[in-house]
Amino acid sequence: MDKIKIQNLEVFGRHGVFQEENTLGQKFLVNAVLYTDTRKAGKTDELTDSIHYGEICHFITEYMRDHTFKLIESAAEHLAEALLMHTPHLEKLDLEIKKPWAPIGLPIETVAVEITRGWHDVCLSLGSNMGDKKAHLDFGVRELGNETRIKEIQVSSYMETEPYGMKDQDVFLNACLRMKTLMTPEELLEKLHEIEKAGGRERVKRWGPRTLDMDIIFYDDLIYESDDLIIPHIDMHNREFVLKPLAQLCPGKVHPVMRKTVLEMLREKGDWKLL
Repeated sequence: MDKIKIQNLEVFGRHGVFQEENTLGQKFLVNAVLYTDTRKAGKTDELTDSIHYGEICHFITEYMRDHTFKLIESAAEHLAEALLMHTPHLEKLDLEIKKPWAPIGLPIETVAVEITRGWHDVCLSLGSNMGDKKAHLDFGVRELGNETRIKEIQVSSYMETEPYGMKDQDVFLNACLRMKTLMTPEELLEKLHEIEKAGGRERVKRWGPRTLDMDIIFYDDLIYESDDLIIPHIDMHNREFVLKPLAQLCPGKVHPVMRKTVLEMLREKGDWKLL
């Protein structure tokens, strides 16, 4: 991806663990690498098709001046999120905040924190087989849309499917959703659990009836495993109720482990017609 670079922007801020730092303030230096597609701007020669680095510099200056943090780690985290949420065309950035004359009682030029943050392409599966199923799915979609760290939501058709795993229960209404998010996988999982709980979900029996079920299927091309989460979803390739709606959103998406597209996996299930 193309880059726009800002180097050693001098800003004033009141960031530090000591009271005098929060009161008197000092100079900080900010470096930023902005990842974006400059192709269109290069062809049209129009600033609106690119990122206005002058506006970015003013945004950084004002943000660092108007907010106070004890840690430059926190300053970097919050500034990066603010930039990503408020800057059109910005997909990712490398952000470095340097603090000259850090009060450590030793001769030192600067200390610095450097982070990389960006938007992530995520696919979710949604399902319900209790009560007003459509209303439950609508609630989940709406709650995701209310989250400021999520944008560009696309939703598949709602599809009735037979229960999976535990057959003696009502049919499901399923869908898939594709979006961009600033949240990490674990942060997103926590958010999904919050939405499920708010929608009346009770985790009583595995594969049992539920008002709202939300699973992470893909997160970029990440291969990830923790005690609570496996990405890509470990059983997605066996679940027609995931593959069918997912194929509406990203039929060519390649599973990073199986190296097959969503459409190829759906065809292997014997049903490749998209509803």
